Amino acid sequence: MTFLFAINPVSGGEEKTAWEEGIQSYFADKPHTVHLFHLNGKTDDEQIRQQLEAHKPDRVVAVGGDGTIKIVATALLDSGIPLGVLPAGSANGMARELGIPPDVEGSLDVLINGIEKATDIIAVNDNDVCLHLSDIGLNAQLVQHYEKNNLRGKLGYLRSVVNVLQKRRLLRVAVTIGDECVQRAAFMIVLANARMYGTGAVINPDGTPFDGQFEVVIFRRLTFWEIIKLFWRYQPFNPKNIEIYPATSVTIETHRKAYFQIDGEYRGRITSLNATIKPGALTMLVPAPTP
Repeated sequence: MTFLFAINPVSGGEEKTAWEEGIQSYFADKPHTVHLFHLNGKTDDEQIRQQLEAHKPDRVVAVGGDGTIKIVATALLDSGIPLGVLPAGSANGMARELGIPPDVEGSLDVLINGIEKATDIIAVNDNDVCLHLSDIGLNAQLVQHYEKNNLRGKLGYLRSVVNVLQKRRLLRVAVTIGDECVQRAAFMIVLANARMYGTGAVINPDGTPFDGQFEVVIFRRLTFWEIIKLFWRYQPFNPKNIEIYPATSVTIETHRKAYFQIDGEYRGRITSLNATIKPGALTMLVPAPTP
């Protein structure tokens, strides 16, 4: 087989030398062809298209975090080419969700011995996609603060949490799912195509990217300690404080501009959002089930 590795050299704020060396070492005695290239953050879409055309890979691998996976996955939608993941980012939420081992050799083994699985994505506002988790409100504000101040690691998250908590405000939202419209005051609304954030905090216990639907999670109450549990101690919220609605499409309207993020990347402030599930639009490599 021919493998194409798309490496994000700055994902997670760490060099990827060890990952690159691990890839070369792993495939040294295997009868496969391997091509590696670096994303540059400016012309990634064009780069990926050129690499796909030049090498005609059997499998493509994203080496980085959730943002890297999304960049590569977008280029592979509806192509049938399987996408593998080497979790080399700072928050590897999608890799956790898929059960990808966190180490170099373990994640590389999945590329050879794993299985292909049709994976859902969420189309957002007709021009963007969500693989994992998107949200409006408090967490998106945290992501914006984290990116703006170039923070890294757990301490960076904690500093962002403290800053955002000082400015938190309730949103008045209208959420329309099918024929039902609910009006709520909420701190954030999550579109969940999975169970947990990259921190490991479970916010959608029954979620899965393989069931042809996503969940709309409405956070109506947030206490200081619940926020700390989510972003610091990696514990789930108290279920009494959230509502979860299964959906294949949703429209969300806010009374004022609200912070918005997709898969850990800040997207600006919005007052409306439309989202629709695209079942099985992406083929991913996941660990084979244990006997």
